[in-house]
Amino acid sequence: MDASDGTCRACHALAGHEARKSGHEHGHDRDHHEHEQEQEQEAAGPGESAGGVRRQLAMIVSAGALFITGLVTEQALHHSVYRLIEYPIFLSAYLLVGGKVVRSAVRNLVRGELFDETFLMTVATLGAILIHQLPEAVAVMLFYAVGELFQDAAVGRSRRAIRALLAIRPDVANLKIGDRVETVRPEDVEVGQVVLVRPGERVPLDGEVIQGFSFVDTSALTGEPTPRRVGPGEKVLAGMVNQGGTLDVRVERRSAESALSRILNLVENAAARKAPTEQFITRFARYYTPVVTLAALGVALVPPLVVPGATLATWVYRALVLLVISCPCALVISIPLGYFGGIGGASRHGILVKGANFLDALTSLHTVVFDKTGTLTKGVFRVTGISVRNGYSRDELLELAALAETNSAHPIAKSILEACGRPVRADLVRDYQEISGHGVRAFVDGKEIIAGNDRLMHSENIDHDSCDLEGTVVYVAVNRVFAGYIVISDEVKPDAAEAVAGLRRLGVRRAVMLTGDDETVAKAVAERTGMDAYFAELLPEEKVAKLEEIGSAMPGLDGQKLAYVGDGINDAPVIARADVGIAMGGLGRDAAIEAADVVIMDDMPSRLVMAVRIARSTRAVVVQNIALALGVKGTFILLGAIGVATMWEAVFADVGVALIAIVNSTRVLRRNFESRAPAPR
Repeated sequence: MDASDGTCRACHALAGHEARKSGHEHGHDRDHHEHEQEQEQEAAGPGESAGGVRRQLAMIVSAGALFITGLVTEQALHHSVYRLIEYPIFLSAYLLVGGKVVRSAVRNLVRGELFDETFLMTVATLGAILIHQLPEAVAVMLFYAVGELFQDAAVGRSRRAIRALLAIRPDVANLKIGDRVETVRPEDVEVGQVVLVRPGERVPLDGEVIQGFSFVDTSALTGEPTPRRVGPGEKVLAGMVNQGGTLDVRVERRSAESALSRILNLVENAAARKAPTEQFITRFARYYTPVVTLAALGVALVPPLVVPGATLATWVYRALVLLVISCPCALVISIPLGYFGGIGGASRHGILVKGANFLDALTSLHTVVFDKTGTLTKGVFRVTGISVRNGYSRDELLELAALAETNSAHPIAKSILEACGRPVRADLVRDYQEISGHGVRAFVDGKEIIAGNDRLMHSENIDHDSCDLEGTVVYVAVNRVFAGYIVISDEVKPDAAEAVAGLRRLGVRRAVMLTGDDETVAKAVAERTGMDAYFAELLPEEKVAKLEEIGSAMPGLDGQKLAYVGDGINDAPVIARADVGIAMGGLGRDAAIEAADVVIMDDMPSRLVMAVRIARSTRAVVVQNIALALGVKGTFILLGAIGVATMWEAVFADVGVALIAIVNSTRVLRRNFESRAPAPR
């Protein structure tokens, strides 16, 4: 383990670093004992994990209370006969939050691993204790413990995300064996066997319907809201919900090979393949930690050997002051403070950013890929157009269609009934017939009404003048005479086109749409929103492959990021795979929200434009905080080395920088980002 890993871990923890990245990178940096503890926590149930967080929080609160007590009483005790009492107060707080750090530093030292953050923090804080700067020693450990708490909470959030997605996995399958039905685990069903899927149940395995008709909810896999009618010869996938009649399904894939299992694997593996966002502190710490440690050692040992009259005690004191000044606490805090301000500012505008690195990544977007349904569109079907023929009025056409569809449970039928706006007399309907994959036929007051798609009109030889129309179209004929058509579509969100245009004004080079919907609908939405490209009729794994293809085609420029915006469970794998995964939080599924790095809480695509503006303003504040921290520390390190700076200056160099950074970071919280003017890049 090198210095970069150590100090980076402390900074990332304070910044609420992404849990998934913590699991992969930081697990290697911890000692074996702590790694085993993490594995035990992961295996433990939610209650045990929550108990661990509560214990950790209790230690931090207790240490904080002791720290404040020590600060309040320090001056009074220091100049009295009770001055030794301040030691148990501060040392108790120090051990509560810093004991683990000291133990880790000792273990790493025994194993020959030097110059990590635990080593520098331990040496600096013990040095502070030796020169009677107890509050500084406790403050360093207290800040670090708070960062650890944030990191552990992020890890727990990642585990909950996977558990939420696993909730859609069917637990049982109804296996048909001769004339009886036996309940078994999906893993025990072989290819070629037949399973029974009752109304309301999830399809347990991929297969082909051999008996029965029904509507199945495919939204868990495709994200599209319209249930699909299935019958003999048609395919169904594990995770789909049977909404109507009983189905007999011949299994074509084992459980481990099903579409649902592939989605789960994609979510679990995609985070490991996500491109990391390397922050400044990571690169800086590779040199900072060993340099200041060796410099302090040189200050303590070299002058007494070469400077006439120099005493070892004087220069050891100066070396300890140097270590206190150079302790990374203020630097580690000053950077995430800017991001915290940006995250707070984003939350005020309904944008939840789950980590500082994602806010940073938003400043460098090259390509943004959008899901369609629920992201660019509202995800709710409505009648959006009515065209009449042969003397019928719009109201008459709607009422005739509503009468014909009154016995149907299809969402399209429901949207027509809703658009009709008044009750229809179902008792007038006779000889209702549902024509699979085409539409319906019914007799109302002796009139034959046919309502359905273009294929139905052609199969019934009904002359109609409109075939290639956008959206879902229901054609209506009365006594075999064309009466008109009704257009039903998922409405595009009012701010979708403005969101794409706003991103372009901010320098985003490309906007692409991926959808499981058909080509005609996808093309219409893409044109209406101003997309550069679109890809239709994609399953979840195909979306991931297409996203990777889009990413590989991006220019090989440093820092260029790819974002994906989606809302459904089916979007979770591709959200996790993108450099920045963005979920719509208002209507979005829980798994997509948990897998995402950024959540837009009000489902408005234009909020992404605001998020980019906030991110760029935050980056400016962070750069200012970095310059301040490095400038002040560099100055006081030099002053401390030559003996000008005392411990009071050391405290200012550490705590003072943090306070100034806090004030600077609040500018992001106060700023109004409603303006369309792009923030500086």
